Order: sequence, then C-alpha cells, then structure tokens
Amino acid sequence: MKRVGVIGGSRYFGRHVVLRLRDAGVRVTVVNRGSSPPPPGVDHVIADRDDEAALGAALGNRTFDAVIDQVCNTPRQAAVARRVFHDRTPRYVMTSTIEVYDPASSGLVHPTPPGGGFPEETIDTTHRLVHPELPWHEEAFRNRHYGEGKRQAEAEFARDPAFPFVAVRSAHVLGGGDADFTGRLRHYVERVRTGRPVDIHRVNHPSSFIGEHEIADFLIWAAGADFLGPVNARSHGELDVTDLCTHIADQGTRPPAYRTVEPGSEASPFAFDRYYGMDNSRAERLGFRFSDTADWLPGAIGEQIAALKR
Repeated sequence: MKRVGVIGGSRYFGRHVVLRLRDAGVRVTVVNRGSSPPPPGVDHVIADRDDEAALGAALGNRTFDAVIDQVCNTPRQAAVARRVFHDRTPRYVMTSTIEVYDPASSGLVHPTPPGGGFPEETIDTTHRLVHPELPWHEEAFRNRHYGEGKRQAEAEFARDPAFPFVAVRSAHVLGGGDADFTGRLRHYVERVRTGRPVDIHRVNHPSSFIGEHEIADFLIWAAGADFLGPVNARSHGELDVTDLCTHIADQGTRPPAYRTVEPGSEASPFAFDRYYGMDNSRAERLGFRFSDTADWLPGAIGEQIAALKR
C-alpha cells in the first residue's frame, strides 16, 4: 500500500494506525473535523463525514489504495462513505465492534458456543434491515444503540457493495494512559487501588479483549490483505470482571472488594450478565497471529497506575 486514507484516527489506537503506516513509508491522509490535528508527516483533510457534498469537495481528486474507517457508527454514515469513496479506493476497512454480538441489543438469543466465542456468521449483516430514518444524528440515541448502529452500518456497506469491504469486529480495547478511551480500565484501577467496591452480578460472564497496539496492527494487516467480509479481532484468553480485578491487584494493590447488584440492575463496565465472547479462528486461518491477554494487560494496567500517581 502506498496511499491510505484514515477516517478519524487522530486519537486513541487510531493514532497508532496512522503512525505505523507513516513510519512504514505509506502516504497517510487523515480525514476528520479538525478538532485533533494528525501527527507530523501526515496529510490532513478537514471535513464533516456526515456532510456528503463537503466531504467529497474536501477530498478533491484524492484516491487511496485502502481506506480505514475508524468512526463509522451509523447506517447514514456508511451510506455517505459508500457514495463518496466508491471510485476512490479498491478496499474499505470499517472498524466495527464486539457489541454486534451482544444479546442485550442484537435481538438474538445466542446459545453459548461449545468451544467458546461466537464466529462471524452468528451475525449476518448482509440480510439485516437498515433504518436510516432513525435519529442517528442525536448523540444520546447513537450511544444507547451503539451495537445496532454498527450492525446497520455493516449492513449498509454489505448490501450494496461499492468496493471490496471488510468489517473488523474489534474486541473490547484496553490500553494505558490516553489509549483507554472509554475510561473503563482506569475505573477498575481506581476502584481496586482505593478499596472501593466493584459492582458485579451474582454470575459474571467472560468476554473478549484486545490491546491498543494489537488492534492497530490488525487493522493495518486487514487493509493490506485480500479477504472480504466480517472478521473478529481479539487476543487469546477471555476475562471476566473478577479476572481483570485480580490482574490489577497482582501489581501490588490491595485485594479487590466486590458488591453484588440485584438482578436487572446495572453493574460496572465489563461485569456482564450474558456471554458474548468472539471466536478469532477466521483471522488466524487467514494468517494473523494473536497474542494472549497476559502478554499486554499487565503493561496497560501499569501505565494506568503510573498515570494515577502523577
């Protein structure tokens, strides 16, 4: 790849994507609304991706060997991207999410897979209905329907393909410092270190995770490959909420304290009352080799502890 467009990508693990591509000699163009500048040596296109005319005008005559879309969260955004980029790139990679499998929002009742982890075909977005008329422009609505927004965005790309399309369904991303963009890892580090109780369910189910650097590597690998369709990206080694707290306590903090919530009540992030881990065997068959969560999680926790001590 000589030219890659990245929509979003100026913060969090998207910045790792941009820096790795730039340092490999790729000409990178970051497309965003201008709130965060890209790193030096990277082209910058300022445009609102929801404004089709403005996005097309801002891109001018640029073309790309691949586009990595970090922030496509609704079917409306997917429809705009499909029309704007249909003659600009031969490959489009959308960053999707493990939450497409969440039984709480998918409308599907999943039996727990015997080997652990749902394969990509569990959620077939090619036949999923798309509802662009819903209020996707409202931030509160998008946040409440994050998983469904991703499912419908995938469906919008897949049902009328304008280019070879890949949906990278990323596991829950954990990282140190600013890479912890959801604040969830810091939430647990703070709670365990201070002895405040962590709210959990009576039965807590594990899920899939991936480190900030590994998901960046995976997205770049997917952009340069030739497979199509959805692909799961997660490290080996599922974790439940108590596993995560134990990893934190192992770094010299006090033992974690827990408080069990009533059935139907909200618990802390990553305290799941249902299972929706992912199977990563498709990606490994295609040639990507994942690490184990134990390889990178201690480092991410250590960075969070150090940041809280400053």
